[in-house]
Amino acid sequence: MKLLTMAAAAMALSISSSVASAKEITLRIGSGHPPGVVYAGLMINYFQPELKKRVEARTDHTINFVEGYSGSIVKVTEVLEGVQDGIIDIGGFCYCFEPSNLPLHAFQVMLPFGTMDPEKSLKVAQEVYAEVPYLTDVFEDKFNQVLLARIADGGYNLGTSFAWKDLSDLKGQKIAGAGLNLNWLKYAGVSPVQSSLATAYTEMKTNVYEGWIMFPSAWVNLKLHEPGPFYTLIGFGSMTWHGLTINKDTYAELPEDVQKILLEVAADFEQQTGSVNASEYDRLVDVLREKISVNEISPEVRKAWAESLAAWPQTLADDLNAKGLPATEVLNLVLDRAEANGYEWPVRYKIK
Repeated sequence: MKLLTMAAAAMALSISSSVASAKEITLRIGSGHPPGVVYAGLMINYFQPELKKRVEARTDHTINFVEGYSGSIVKVTEVLEGVQDGIIDIGGFCYCFEPSNLPLHAFQVMLPFGTMDPEKSLKVAQEVYAEVPYLTDVFEDKFNQVLLARIADGGYNLGTSFAWKDLSDLKGQKIAGAGLNLNWLKYAGVSPVQSSLATAYTEMKTNVYEGWIMFPSAWVNLKLHEPGPFYTLIGFGSMTWHGLTINKDTYAELPEDVQKILLEVAADFEQQTGSVNASEYDRLVDVLREKISVNEISPEVRKAWAESLAAWPQTLADDLNAKGLPATEVLNLVLDRAEANGYEWPVRYKIK
């Protein structure tokens, strides 16, 4: 009888210990971008439910989220600092809004007219990150966060409120972009305007500018086709220049089994940003064809635009090298890895 009592007590202690070790984990997650932007939508519809499902199926822990999208907690320009300071635990953002803190991370944007395939863009970026540890380590070393995933965008084209066929048709027109891609306009003689997708519809509608360098998902999902009824397939390239990060202290406090699952889900999310953008591109262009005028620019105009930018990457490399960053190495890696993955540049940039 005494042995049974002792066994029962031990079992009760074991159950109590197991319950005590189980954690209800609440994570604040968000982006300055709205869910209509593909990666933000994937954060909500893939990353969050997949993390919750796997953690709760494979551990004793539960995951809950406090969501802050569309700039409801941090604006597009505040996500890096928001994660650093713990205002949110996990954030998704574009490096375009961090030209001072992450000046090299937009390296694909420094080489426009690259591959339009988001999966190939992501693969190139992954290979470059693997060879240049700084690109990953800087988040932990300087900004108190861990890089969870790189994020690919759909291929960039040009949406406008007017029709055009040649670079000369764009002279004197105001065209919006974000960060470094404004230079695609500037060096081609077009008037660039810094903006963000959070304000794009209103600003297009009120003629703050007449166009946007933009992927088709935003032209459809954010209804930019209404003020911009012309979408021109010029093929600036698919850029992997967003990131998903987690506050370093938050990450350290997570149970080890949850950390492992988090990294696993983040890796799958990373691949999703490439595959979903790739699979959606043609469908979304077809949607636009039903709503507005969609024109494919001639290869000659595309090459002429690329040639107008030929000296720009070297200018950037010189500036970043002078700041102690491995810009020449990174940009040449991008050029080489793109070619190794089957891409032929319309203009083969030269960086020393």
